[in-house]
Amino acid sequence: MYFTTFNFFFVIAFALLALVHAHPVSLAIRDVFVPEVLTPKAGDTWVIGDTQSVTWNVSSPPAQITNPVGQLLLRKGELTQNVTLAGNFSILAGNVSFIVPSVTPDDDYSVVLFGDSGNFSPDFSIVANVSGTS
Repeated sequence: MYFTTFNFFFVIAFALLALVHAHPVSLAIRDVFVPEVLTPKAGDTWVIGDTQSVTWNVSSPPAQITNPVGQLLLRKGELTQNVTLAGNFSILAGNVSFIVPSVTPDDDYSVVLFGDSGNFSPDFSIVANVSGTS
């Protein structure tokens, strides 16, 4: 029992000693790129099954972008849906195209552009394809 107690106190003392000798680490500067979503615009209408594009402003990116890989998600109302419109593209591309998914038609959709941060578009509508082709 004595050996176990001794080992316990030795480990605790060693851990405390390691904390005392800890050196501060300088943090790397991280630039967050928050590009403005240019399209879709408020009031735009997308048709299910059509090809659409989302564009964003890439005119002034920082020198070092923390996450240059983009992802575009669909948002309805206040909730981001589990619908990926596009992914694995360069956030510096400024645009991405995709097929409008089959979702419930409504007028409170927006897109969320992820890279370094999440930017929202204004609300737009998604309507059913009345021609029957998609």
